[in-house]
Order: sequence, then structure tokens, then C-alpha cells
Amino acid sequence: MRALLVAFLRFSLRIFFRRVETTGLDRVPATGPLMLVLNHPNSLVDPVFVLCLAPRPVSFLAKAPLFRIPLVGALARGVGSIPVERRQDPGADLSKNREMFARVRAHLSQGGAVALFPEGTSHSDPRLKPMKTGAARIGLGVTAASPLLIQPVGLFYTDKRTFRSAALVYFGEPFPVHPEPLDAAGEPPPERVKELTDRIGRALGDVTLQADVYEAHDFVARTERILASARRERDDAPRPELAEEFAFRRRVLAGYNALKARDPDRLEGIRRRVLRYEDKLRGAGIDPWDVPVGRFSTGGVVLTTAVFLLRFLVLLPLGLPGLLLHYLPYRLVGVLSQRAVGKYDDILATAKAASAFIVFPLTWAVAAALASRWGGWPAAAVALVLAPLSGYSALRLAELADRALGAARAVGLWLLGRRSFLHLQIERRVLREDILVIAAELGV
Repeated sequence: MRALLVAFLRFSLRIFFRRVETTGLDRVPATGPLMLVLNHPNSLVDPVFVLCLAPRPVSFLAKAPLFRIPLVGALARGVGSIPVERRQDPGADLSKNREMFARVRAHLSQGGAVALFPEGTSHSDPRLKPMKTGAARIGLGVTAASPLLIQPVGLFYTDKRTFRSAALVYFGEPFPVHPEPLDAAGEPPPERVKELTDRIGRALGDVTLQADVYEAHDFVARTERILASARRERDDAPRPELAEEFAFRRRVLAGYNALKARDPDRLEGIRRRVLRYEDKLRGAGIDPWDVPVGRFSTGGVVLTTAVFLLRFLVLLPLGLPGLLLHYLPYRLVGVLSQRAVGKYDDILATAKAASAFIVFPLTWAVAAALASRWGGWPAAAVALVLAPLSGYSALRLAELADRALGAARAVGLWLLGRRSFLHLQIERRVLREDILVIAAELGV
């Protein structure tokens, strides 16, 4: 049951996200008691990454109300999740948590692995919330042949609200925890709980991006795009891996915080220039990663065009019907999800996934029913097979078309408005040099 669910969830991740990457898998212990602690920016999507990508089976601690939701509860039980009673949940019975603590400690003592979210709730804040004590209280009560290891895991989304964005799972360095004697209520010493909770918070901070305000994350993302695309213009490098992008953003964020403390007026000046530059790019419809500014050649344009046309023609027979079949359901999923979550964008991806699991199978069922009326059950069977395939082909076709339009706009601007294009190139280079000067001054 678990293997089938994990396979299905892994497939779903590959559909929802254009890029899914991991780093630090070699740091995950193959055996022995292990507790994974994660940040929690994206609701029910977060645990799916660890369930699917961790190199060993992991059981999750999940809030008890989830187990009372029909479909979600079945999925949670299917992957071996353990319910946790939280004080803030209506009807919570906190007395059950003592039994839960004992169950989790026993699982860990037998060499198992569990994962939990020490922040206690999903959120969209620019930094981690204060750590709850549950992870420390569980960990300090584990007695096993080998010490319990606690491993921080950072989840990094390039844009968690957007379909076909990218995500990174960052497995940090594990550290050992030695057990403490428990009191009559099954609790370890409070001072050791506080000490370990603080250490967990610091460890999670090392594998996540932390800022005081949302604007800092936005500035860092924009700056990273400028510097990374400038590197490509220089050496024609491919788009960096997400782990490299994450590390780069950490350095830029450190510089942002240092400059904010030292010279806030200078920071505001560079921030406004970055915003103006990206507004110009957006107005021209250019993605610097699709077509590097200033690096056009006739042979390169012809080869790129030929490869694109070949891929486009291969996908067209299924992709075009797929676009017609899935466009309205796709828009419906977006509208329903946005209305359901309102301003709580940390659950938007979860709402989109849940809606898609209902809307798209219904679409395929309707297509099969119509095919059955026209050609009987053989036609219905063919429709059930081809409808999902056409949806994936439509997705790839739409992405190709989007990139092609961006490339065409860039080529057109290069041919018809070369002065404007060169101005953008020069502006980016000047911005890059100014940012690097500031980074050198700050030592980041």
C-alpha cells in the first residue's frame, strides 16, 4: 500500500513541479534511529517531498484533524503517519499525546525514522516561526543501541504558488542526541528540552532562507537572476542547479542584511535599480535564461529553431487535443483553489493538487463516456488511456510554445531594436558590477 502511494505521489510531484532536486542525500543515515525536522512553508505538499525522496522509509507526525478528513486521512494512514493532538485544534485531547510520544520513541528505538515540523504549523512568513518543544521532548526520551540522530531538512520553493515551478529538498548535517531520564509524566528535564529546541532551530536556520521582511526575499530572488544570467552571457553556462541557487541566495541575503544595517539608503538605491531593470525585461517579454542577451549567431538560431520545431511536431498530435480537453478544467482548478484558500497562500499548492485530483479524473471520465456513446467500450478504453497522455503532451506543448514566444520576442527586439537590447545588456552589466562591489565591501 505504502509503495503504491509513494509511487503515485512521486509522479504527482513531477507533474506539479518543473524541477525537483535534492542535495545532501549522502548525509542521510541508512540505518539507526533518525528524526528529520523540516520547515513548513507549503502545507500538505511539504511532507510529500520527504516521503518520496528520502532514501529510507519515513513516518510523519501529523496533526490529528487531518486523519478525520476522508481522503487525506486515508493517505496519511497509508504512509504510516502518526496523529498528534495540538492545543490549538478544536476538540483536541492532549492526554493522547503521552501515548503518541511513547509510540514514536518506541519506533525510533527500534531504528526507525520519523519526520515532523517543529514550527507546528504551515505558514508564509519570511522566517521560521518559534520552535515547538515536541521534537526535543520526543528525542530526549529515545533509548537505543545507537544514539538518535536529528537531521534538519530545508524545503526551498522558487515560487510555491505557481504550477510548474521548482523545489529543492536540502538534507543538512545530522547531529546526535543522548537520552535523559524521564519524570513520572514521561517528560525529560525542561532545561535540556529548551537547549535541544534551540539547537534544532539553529540547525533549521542553516538549511533555510531567513529574512525579516518579504521584500528581502523578493530582492534576493531578483538579484540572483541578474547575477546568474550575467554569468551565462559570459560563459554560456546552463541554468544553475537549485542547490547552487539556494547557496547563492543565502550569500545575497547575508549581504542584504549587512547593507541594511550599515547603509540602508544605499540598499534602497540598488533595490530600486534592480526593480526598474526587471520591469524593463518584463515589458519586453524577455526571460534571460531563454535567450542570453548579446549572444546570437545565425547557426545557433537555426539549430535552436530546428530542435524546437521537431519537439513541437512530435507533441502536436496529442498535445493539441489535450489543450482543447484540459484548458477549461485547468482554469477551473485555479479559480476554485484561489477562492478556497483566500489569502493563505501556504495552502494554495495543496488546494490546487486536491482540486486537480478531482477535476481532471472527472474530465477523463466524461471524455470516456462520450467516446463510449460514439464507439462503444473500445473507444472508451482508448479515451481513458489517451486523455491523461494528451494532458501531459499539452503541458509540454504549452511550455515549448511559451519559451518559443519569449525567444521570438527577444530575437525581434535584437533585430528591430538593437539599441534598446544593448542598453538592457549594459544596464545589467553595470548592476552586476555594482552588486559585486558591495558584496566585496561586505565580505559576502
